Amino acid sequence: MYPSAKRLQEFRTSVIREMTRLAIKHKAINMAQGLPDFPSPPELIRAASVAMEEGHNQYTNTWGIPELRQAISNNLQNLYDLYYDPEEQITVTCGVTEGIVLAMLSLVNPGDEVIVIEPFHDNYLPAINFAQAKPVFVRLEPPFFQLDPERLRAAFSHKTKAIIVNTPHNPTGRVFTREELNSIASLCREFNVVAVTDEIYDRITFDEHQHIPLATLDGMFEQTLTISGLSKTFSITGWRIGYVCAPANLSAAIRTLHDFTTICAPAPFQYAAVAGLKLPESFFETQKQAYTTRRDRIVKILEEYQFIVQPPQGAYYIMSDFSQYSAHADDYEFAKYLVEEVGIAVVPGSSFYSTPELGRNTVRWSFAKKTETFDAVEQRLHLKKHRGVGV
Repeated sequence: MYPSAKRLQEFRTSVIREMTRLAIKHKAINMAQGLPDFPSPPELIRAASVAMEEGHNQYTNTWGIPELRQAISNNLQNLYDLYYDPEEQITVTCGVTEGIVLAMLSLVNPGDEVIVIEPFHDNYLPAINFAQAKPVFVRLEPPFFQLDPERLRAAFSHKTKAIIVNTPHNPTGRVFTREELNSIASLCREFNVVAVTDEIYDRITFDEHQHIPLATLDGMFEQTLTISGLSKTFSITGWRIGYVCAPANLSAAIRTLHDFTTICAPAPFQYAAVAGLKLPESFFETQKQAYTTRRDRIVKILEEYQFIVQPPQGAYYIMSDFSQYSAHADDYEFAKYLVEEVGIAVVPGSSFYSTPELGRNTVRWSFAKKTETFDAVEQRLHLKKHRGVGV
C-alpha cells in the first residue's frame, strides 16, 4: 500500500463537516455547521432556474461572468467606497475556501511565515500547509476575544509574508474594531506583509458593530487580498460562489491558479448571484433583524442551561464554555455526548486552536436556524435536564 503525500499526514478532514455527518447518523439537530435550515431568497432561486433554462450550463469566463464581477465591484463601492476593477481585479471562485487556498499558493513560498489569528476556521492551516509555509499564531483572549497589539507585534518578523484576518470572526463572533484593524495595517506596512481577509460575514453584524474592510485603511489597498462570497448572506452555502479581489499583479496570479484548479464557479449560480447583489437594502435590513432575533434566542437558551457565553457581535456562531459540566473531560467527549445522547450536534472548540488545550472547555454553535429548530434544541436540553441527568 502506498502512503499518502507527506503534506497530508498531519491533517484530518474537517471536524465541522465530521459533526454534520454524525448529526445525520444520530438524527441530531445540526447546530454544528454554518448551514442555514431556512429557504434561500426566492429571487435567487428563480434567477438560477431561468439561467439553466436559458442554457447557461457550460463553462463561463474563467474568472467569472462579466455581469457578476461588475455587480461585486458595484457592491463593494456602494457599501465601503472600495473600488476594484471588474476586468482585472476580481476573480469569482468556488467559495471562500478556494479563495484562501489560492491566496496562500499565490503569495507564499516554502519557509515563509503566515500569521493566523486564533481561534480560526479549519481551512486556513491546510491552505498554509499546501504552500509549505509556517503558521504563526496570535491568540484572542476569552471571554471578549480582543486582539492584543503587543502579542500581534511579537508575531511579525522578516519571515512574515502574510496574515489571515477574519472579521466578522468565526468562531467567536467578534467584529474587529477600527483600532484593532489599524494595528494590523500598521504592522503590515512596516514589515511589507500582505493581508488576506476573510469577509464572508460582512453583512451579518449586530447592534452598533460595523464591518470595516482592511483594504479601505490607509496604504492597505495594494497589500490586501479581499476575499468574500455570497454563501452566508443569501443562505446558498451549496452554490459555492465566492470571490477574490486584489491589485492587478496579485490578481493575475490568483487567476492563473484558479484556471488550473476549478476552472470556473457553477455557471447558473453566477447569474443568480447577480440577482442577489441587486436586492434592495431593505432585504439586508430585514435579514439583520432576523439574525439579531436568532442570536438573542441562542444566547437565552444557552444561558438558561448554564453555558457561559459572550453574545456575538457578528457572523452566526457562538462559542460556549461548558466547564460547569465537570462530568465531561473535554470538548470532544462533550460534543460526542450531545450528539449521541441529547440529539444536538455542535463543534468541539479545540478544533479551532493550534494548541487544543485552549479550547477544551468550549463548543461552537451555529444559529443560522429557523424558530422551530431553536424550539427543538430547547426541548431536547429540557428533556435531559428533566430526567435528572443534566446536560
